[in-house]
Amino acid sequence: MSAHALHVEPLARPEGPTVRDAVMRLLAELGMTTIFGNPGSTELPMFRDMPERFRYILGLQESVVLGMADGYAQATGRAALVNLHSSAGLGHAMGNLFTAYRNGTPLVVTAGQQARSILPLEPFLFAERATELPRPFVKWAVEPARAEDVPLAIARAFHIAMQAPRGPVFVSIPIDDWERPCPPHVPARVLGRTVADPVALDEVAVLLGQSERPVIVAGAGVANNGARAALTAFAEQFGAGVWVAPMAARNPFPEDHPLFRGFLPASREAIVRDLDGADCVLVLGAPAFTYHVEGKGPFVPEGARLIQIGDDPAISSRVPQGLAIVSDVRLALDALAERLAPRTAPPTGTAPARPAPAADRLTDALLMARLAALRPADIAIVEEAPSTRGPLHDFFPIRAGDEFHTCASGGLGHGLPAAVGVALARADEPVLCLLGDGSAMYSIQGLWSAAQQAADVRFVVVNNGGYAALDQFGALFGIEVVGSKLPGIDFVAIAESQGVPAARVSDPALLDAAIRQLFSGAGPRLLEVMIQPQ
Repeated sequence: MSAHALHVEPLARPEGPTVRDAVMRLLAELGMTTIFGNPGSTELPMFRDMPERFRYILGLQESVVLGMADGYAQATGRAALVNLHSSAGLGHAMGNLFTAYRNGTPLVVTAGQQARSILPLEPFLFAERATELPRPFVKWAVEPARAEDVPLAIARAFHIAMQAPRGPVFVSIPIDDWERPCPPHVPARVLGRTVADPVALDEVAVLLGQSERPVIVAGAGVANNGARAALTAFAEQFGAGVWVAPMAARNPFPEDHPLFRGFLPASREAIVRDLDGADCVLVLGAPAFTYHVEGKGPFVPEGARLIQIGDDPAISSRVPQGLAIVSDVRLALDALAERLAPRTAPPTGTAPARPAPAADRLTDALLMARLAALRPADIAIVEEAPSTRGPLHDFFPIRAGDEFHTCASGGLGHGLPAAVGVALARADEPVLCLLGDGSAMYSIQGLWSAAQQAADVRFVVVNNGGYAALDQFGALFGIEVVGSKLPGIDFVAIAESQGVPAARVSDPALLDAAIRQLFSGAGPRLLEVMIQPQ
């Protein structure tokens, strides 16, 4: 229906403070003055006379909105506010809502609902059973019983999103609630972090002290708990090599450190093989373990003790053997460091250096090596290039000071908008976004938001002509994959049409110059790299 065909009597402006006034004051007190959204009719009254201190970040599709908010919340460490349009908008965002849930990202997601008076008539654009749609990928969902309960519901949503384990929450708000009378709501202060039982930590310290060949497996929870420095100090004190957990969505440990051991695959047999020789496996901020393929046999090497520490009780409850401790990782490491004496001769060493990739063909290995050599210091990297993950691990080490983000869910469409959100939170530092050509197309309209916000993101599209990761996985099953080729997509034209300067490189001799140009200046840029098969 066209806008001019709908006759609606204008709503009278209310007198005195309203639900909207109370919510805007509450959001300001909570520091949630950046709103990510794509507005619809049921959301418009929320933004009447929006205060000047607020900014609205528009995404051209709700999955982009959710992804930008995810990156922003991860980079700031604070819950971000998302505004979606009824059931349809929430449905569009569900893929990236699932990713935010798996990422442990604190988000307050709101969506409009039709006016309460016509809900029994099942009106156009209403949300039937609104709180059920986002489950199970939200920690909590509510449609307040009364209009004047909306501010308290949003305050509660914020606190639940920020409590460990962090994650998204959902509030459905009828359109007519915003204009109802409402007094101000002053939110409570909720403080504290999950601390393990000292007796349990004493037991962990004894087990670790008895071990002779300990290893640490670290996941995204280390970064989410602000425990990177504590982990580095503890690994050096305790003399344990550090592996990155399977499918870790953030970087827990500097990959150029002498104690870094590599990346565990998401396979039971392969994990046991890589950890062979360890007599104690300490898993921090990660499940024990995340698998992508079916496996058999033991979960850890024969005779090794398994200890898992993280702030998510659900993850701890499914540890298959050994000992699980529910705790903030940083607080647990600080407590264990006090209980354990330093080892006199901690093991050191590094993995053998890989030979530099050949420079006569433009492979993804060469691209990763040259990006690593030419990138700015302490850059943030957002990655969604599944088929390039191996060369990334081999030739692009994430160092101390770097910030790394990827998708914990395995879904696509998160990386591009998440990079925009990270850049909005890191206004003075560039962000590198690595995208596969297939991944990029899931949320390509996020380039428009990057241009409109002048977000300092340098997009690199690794164009190998299809879903190469799917082809690689199909080979494991002996399957000829159908629908995996993507010929004819012009990412330069797409980017430029949305306001992002772009270039293409296919000659390895011109790669360094193209990368230097990518990192020059400020604002969003895109480089399409035409990759040749290995």
